[in-house]
Amino acid sequence: MLSVLRVAAIAGGVVALAACGSGSTNGSRDYIRAVGSSTVYPFATAVAEQFARTGFKSPVIEATGTGAGMKQFCEGVGYAHPDVENASRRIKKTEFELCRKNGVKQLIEIQVGIDGIAFAESTRGPGMKLTPVDVYKAIAARPFGQKNRYASWRQVNPALPDMPIMVYGPPSTSGTRDALAELILEAGCKTDPAIKALKDKDEKKYKAICTQVREDGGYVDAGENDNLIVQKISQNPRAIGVFGYSFLEENPDSLRGIPMSGVIPTYQTISDFSYPGARPLYIYVKQSHLRPIKGLRAYLAEWPKVWGPDGVLQKKGMVIAPADVRARNAAIVADLTPLDPAGLK
Repeated sequence: MLSVLRVAAIAGGVVALAACGSGSTNGSRDYIRAVGSSTVYPFATAVAEQFARTGFKSPVIEATGTGAGMKQFCEGVGYAHPDVENASRRIKKTEFELCRKNGVKQLIEIQVGIDGIAFAESTRGPGMKLTPVDVYKAIAARPFGQKNRYASWRQVNPALPDMPIMVYGPPSTSGTRDALAELILEAGCKTDPAIKALKDKDEKKYKAICTQVREDGGYVDAGENDNLIVQKISQNPRAIGVFGYSFLEENPDSLRGIPMSGVIPTYQTISDFSYPGARPLYIYVKQSHLRPIKGLRAYLAEWPKVWGPDGVLQKKGMVIAPADVRARNAAIVADLTPLDPAGLK
């Protein structure tokens, strides 16, 4: 049963929604609006399709990228603002504070599954085998503090092919790009003890050295359309792509996963986090939108029905979270438990 405080908060949200305006002519909206991750997008649309079969209008879901979606999501409360943010990384502390500043007081955080940042090549490619250090040296703007002058993979590592560096990947607004920076680039960067020590002394400089990506053509920003990256590398055996694992799994005839530190991106290696690029996937929901937005609670309740081993999301390529994680997040959906921001970074 909802507590008196929670009821009051939701009732206040109704007033806030009415006061904040609308994207429709009658001052309300009878459908759910979600923004965010292009990686989560195909899973969210699958849930939306199933949800629509129960009699509600199908949610409108936009693949804006996690970062750009967070910005929209945190702009305010009201019919003109999104109800749900799909995210291929956890919300940042700065984003949570922006939400609060703009009146988005309580969020519900739900981990819906797992994904991996897959590195892939054409099945006609040379059979690349990479490490985080190789990737960092190849695509960082200033590897170990020096301007990036690597033109070929062999310059990066003599064991790699003598092939120009051409990596198609996500833009800076993407959660996949954030995860690439955190899980792969930083891992390669921190192999230098001096750079690793810099994090405590000057974090801004450390981030610039470890996570900024080159802009001289070695790394190609392919936008939020991961299918475009798939198309590019399928047609070019000398190029590498970076995207969510589900896109690799869906294209086995044209793509091949590239091992990272000897671990091939597979369902199993991502599910047990032995693959270095494994990461959780989330959705975020405004608690104040739960009552006034028709069907929002029912939409949330639809996720636990389909995120298990026999659910539609696995068929779409999602790596299923362990049973304890699914149970914990199903309880969050049932109780509408707000996010505790204490652990955010």
